[in-house]
Amino acid sequence: MVDFIIVIAYFIIIFSIAISGRVNSKGSVEEYFLSNRSLKWYSIALSTIATNVQGYQFLGMMGSAYLYGLAQANLEINAVQGILIATFIFVPIYLRDKIFTITDFIEKKLGKKIALFYSISNITLFATITLGAALFWGAYAAEMVFSEQLSFIHSNRIVRIAVLIFSLGLFSAIYTYLGGLNAVVKTDIIQFLILLTGGAIVCYFSVDALGGWEQLYIKTPEKMHLHLSNDHPVLPWTHLLGLFFLNINYWCANQSVMQRAIAAKNLSHAQSGLMVGGVLKYLMAIIIVIPGIALYGILGDSFNEPDLAFPYLVNTYLPIGLKGVVLCGLFASLMSTIDSTFNSLATMWSIDIYSKYFNKNATDFEKINSGRMAIVFSLCTALLMSMVLLYLKFDSPESAFTHTLNNLRYYINCGIVVLIISAVLLIKPKIKAILIAFIITIPLNLLIQFLFSEINYFLRAFIVIISGLTIVFFYNRNKIIPLNSILHSSSIKNTCIGVILFLSLILIHIVFH
Repeated sequence: MVDFIIVIAYFIIIFSIAISGRVNSKGSVEEYFLSNRSLKWYSIALSTIATNVQGYQFLGMMGSAYLYGLAQANLEINAVQGILIATFIFVPIYLRDKIFTITDFIEKKLGKKIALFYSISNITLFATITLGAALFWGAYAAEMVFSEQLSFIHSNRIVRIAVLIFSLGLFSAIYTYLGGLNAVVKTDIIQFLILLTGGAIVCYFSVDALGGWEQLYIKTPEKMHLHLSNDHPVLPWTHLLGLFFLNINYWCANQSVMQRAIAAKNLSHAQSGLMVGGVLKYLMAIIIVIPGIALYGILGDSFNEPDLAFPYLVNTYLPIGLKGVVLCGLFASLMSTIDSTFNSLATMWSIDIYSKYFNKNATDFEKINSGRMAIVFSLCTALLMSMVLLYLKFDSPESAFTHTLNNLRYYINCGIVVLIISAVLLIKPKIKAILIAFIITIPLNLLIQFLFSEINYFLRAFIVIISGLTIVFFYNRNKIIPLNSILHSSSIKNTCIGVILFLSLILIHIVFH
């Protein structure tokens, strides 16, 4: 009963905060989509990382940590690479040009055709795979951990998950529809604090059950390494090569992540916020990965279902009351991702497509209304996709459709990395060469996967991206901008923080090699 009251209170608080930030019919485009470009560093930091954390991380990543140990943390801590590149290269350009979307920047450097393709491909991915997978995994994770507490919804598990998907999707869509980015950021701040609290609780009780932090090295020394051998089937150290470039895509060219920095009060707030977000990624690595390693120390290799590591820890070691906080944390990880994706999708549709190709003279009201309709439509497509994933999961429990979805993303994302790096580093680039390089990444990805199936997909992404960039820079070898000319900082303080953050990442890799 206590847990149920906590959850109800959570939803009431979130909705109240969201409604307080709603935009009325006379609101401007900048107010709805970019919160009047007034976001301060703490809002940027908390909202950006809240967007980044998803429900499946507590299941999949914690389970992977049980199997592979600290190496799983690379996917969290190495985000700092992408964050620093975004901070000192991309964000200064975005704010200088006062763009609404990443598409605006690509159009300016690479032309309308490539920009249109970029926008449509991202809108499609957001409306289907991104939203659908986030809704499914969030609801699935919540039901898996708290099936007993959620049994009042329905006796059938599939029905419970479907109800959660619909309810959480609709709830997130409503407050995003009403309030735009302002409502998203306000709720994200609260939701991040809740998910951080929930994760910290699980981390504390799991380490306590192990016997303390020192027991991680005593009982699980083989799990405390960031770098695994080159022949490791899942996480060889070479995956870091591909991860570097994919982080550029996620942290520098992803509208849902960059929208807060674009909406910053000024460059100083944008840079400070992103770097604080980098520090928070270290915290997320701890609360997601350490419990999985602790469970290995407790049970050894006798735990046959690693993806159930999180539910096992919650149901075994957490007292009543704290379980409700953790459930709120799971809901928060879901909704903070969903609302950001809704808002970013609405922004891209309204600014990149509607106002440029359907209604060039659109008023602010019409642009906002168009964005809101995009939210409604994407809610429908996301619900449909999540139902498909639900069917696939229970029809074939052993199927690796999550891996398939990730592969689909990388087919597009590899090409986007080529586009965004070309746009930043080249002066008046040859568009045909870039377009060829982008197109070639897709069949090349498929070819390598077919011929060398044993290659880790991060390493495969590295090979594909390098191949695409080689083509681009061969045909544009006399048009490269010097690297020192594209690095920008708002202050000596932020430069120092950036250097410290970079050195901290290197130190972590040295200490936990």
